[in-house]
Amino acid sequence: MPEVVFPKMRLKDTNQGMCDLENGKEFRMYVCGITPYDSTHLGHAATYLAFDLINRYQRLSNLKVSFVENITDVDDPLLERANRDNQDWSVLANSQIELFQSDMAALRILPPEQFIKVTDSMQLIESFIDRLDENGFLYKVDSDLYFSAEKFLEDLPFSVDDSIKIFSERGGDPTRVGKKHPLDPLVWSANVAGEPGWDSKYGYGRPGWHIECTAIACEYLDNEKSDPIIDLQGGGSDLIFPHHFMSSQIVKAALGRDFATHYVHAAMIGFGGEKMSKSKGNLVFVSTLIKDGVDPMVIRWGLLSGHFQVDREWNVDLLKTAQSEVALVRSSLSRSDVSPSDLLIKDLVNAVADNLDTPFALKRLVEWAQDSHVNPSVNESGLVSRAIDSLLGLAL
Repeated sequence: MPEVVFPKMRLKDTNQGMCDLENGKEFRMYVCGITPYDSTHLGHAATYLAFDLINRYQRLSNLKVSFVENITDVDDPLLERANRDNQDWSVLANSQIELFQSDMAALRILPPEQFIKVTDSMQLIESFIDRLDENGFLYKVDSDLYFSAEKFLEDLPFSVDDSIKIFSERGGDPTRVGKKHPLDPLVWSANVAGEPGWDSKYGYGRPGWHIECTAIACEYLDNEKSDPIIDLQGGGSDLIFPHHFMSSQIVKAALGRDFATHYVHAAMIGFGGEKMSKSKGNLVFVSTLIKDGVDPMVIRWGLLSGHFQVDREWNVDLLKTAQSEVALVRSSLSRSDVSPSDLLIKDLVNAVADNLDTPFALKRLVEWAQDSHVNPSVNESGLVSRAIDSLLGLAL
């Protein structure tokens, strides 16, 4: 890219509203990864694309980015599908991880520096549970272990009643007899016959959802000096509660520090008028689109055409528009002479810096491409090609 000034990135923090990201020497980001029981759908892709743009921008700003993503490769949905299909759960998980990584590569989403499986992290998870135990925040119900969250519920994003309802809908068990508080999350689950398990001082079993992420994030990103521990916690908006809320409270209880300076969430992708989800049966898979001949860069363009924090629909018209606009930009980039690039590249940088305003970035790129066909004057198509590749991940 030519010499460009990269302003501080501004992002809409779920808890604080619009915030400038501080430009220190290092930027530490943790993004919650997949549970590998099914193919990558466009909702997944949109989420990881948003954090790919943040990763790219911070690197272009000459920051050292430490980026970790987990894989929840043992969880109820995975075990249920493996049982349904009479398949070994670990074979299913590994096949879906490979497909996910293939889909991400096709979409040119840069991989994290650390891509950590839960099944490879049992010892560090147990050590993190030890910290909660030492600080007096664990208790047993039958043979299961829970985090006592009552002292950490002052900042609930919803009323207690609404929180309990959402907690129940998203994997929690608020009505279990013996719990101290309905919102206490499971930390270690005693083994159920036929399911995988691991030996630990807390019995033979497997960890709960929230403790997995906190243990992995702190193991790979904590410099033991900073407070908060990381700069940004990211994921889909469906993780705001209980997952990200509980993860942050668990870190406070275990380490006495805040977990993240910023919490940033990507909105949901819909199809057929409803949020794209397994339960709705309305998933559009990245691998299926590619198999049907859709250019991965068209998929990426289509997802970038809507703002990452606005719930939006994927449909045939959006796909056709993306195909048309990608063809237009490609035709301009193939020309020797095009319109000047300086103002375009500056606008693209500022758009990404401004809470990932990709709709404006693509609009400017289309305008530049149209003008390049009418008023070609400079041999700068290579500059534009490299700029949109490095900044937007569009290899056109």
